[in-house]
Amino acid sequence: MTGHRGRNSHRLVCAGALAALLFSSVGCGRLEEFSDPPASAPVEGDETPSLAVNESAVALLPDSVAARHTLRVAIPTNEPPTQFYSEGTRYMTGTNPDIARLIGKALNLDVDIKVVNFDSIIPGIAAGRYDTTVSSMTPTTKRMAAMDFVDYMQVGNAIVVAKGGEPVTKDTLCGKKVGVLTGSYQLTVNIPAYEQECATDGKPPIQIGQFQDTRQAISALTSGRQDAVLADSPILAYATANNPALELSDTFDDTPVAVGVTKEPALVDAVSAALDSVIASDAYREVLGKYGSESAMITHARVNAAQ
Repeated sequence: MTGHRGRNSHRLVCAGALAALLFSSVGCGRLEEFSDPPASAPVEGDETPSLAVNESAVALLPDSVAARHTLRVAIPTNEPPTQFYSEGTRYMTGTNPDIARLIGKALNLDVDIKVVNFDSIIPGIAAGRYDTTVSSMTPTTKRMAAMDFVDYMQVGNAIVVAKGGEPVTKDTLCGKKVGVLTGSYQLTVNIPAYEQECATDGKPPIQIGQFQDTRQAISALTSGRQDAVLADSPILAYATANNPALELSDTFDDTPVAVGVTKEPALVDAVSAALDSVIASDAYREVLGKYGSESAMITHARVNAAQ
């Protein structure tokens, strides 16, 4: 349910242990957009499951993509278990990169993962730099002005607090300092609705803290600068399982997320057909199970089903 940020800023990341990716407060470099280097092969255990080519889906590909034989996929980073670097490598793994690679297998295409800031994905797709994005993005009417969407799993919201701190739920956000990701669905859709409820009930407004990634938001939470963090449930469930200083306080609102596709009808049709075969496969269940996301499985790849 992650949202988009609107400027081409750079994200600070460290390629290291997963805990460091989530919880370290210091970045180690300025990350430009890049593709997975050829030498960055998957380490043992990170290989994407095999999947048969869907010849019917391949036949739907636009000539431009078929001739290139490569699907350019924009994916952000630093959000285990949805996307992150394998320890000590530049190999992008997680549910989203693995789903992207399964789409590529179904379409008999190489997958060129472009690691970018989340807020630069929609402008990048509009400019023709990427063909698709697999980034846990919630399809909304506003986003559909820039691209089309094909569902691939479902994701909910979650709230985490510091261990032993005051519980915070969807219904007790008023007046709290709440960390969210810049441009996220939580910030652009959920928070305005919650703030309206606060105003209607005569309660103080939510004090919003915006962060480029969940690692930064969690650092602010554990240092006492935020009362809670509101983000996608798989990310916060993973963070809680790997950080004893956190406590999962509430989960709610499971809704589908979708692959964003450039507005090219032939490519939308091809990706939709490919995802139908992905979702019906054992490989799909294996990928989601690998990251503890079995509850995210869906049964049909709907096209442009706005949330």
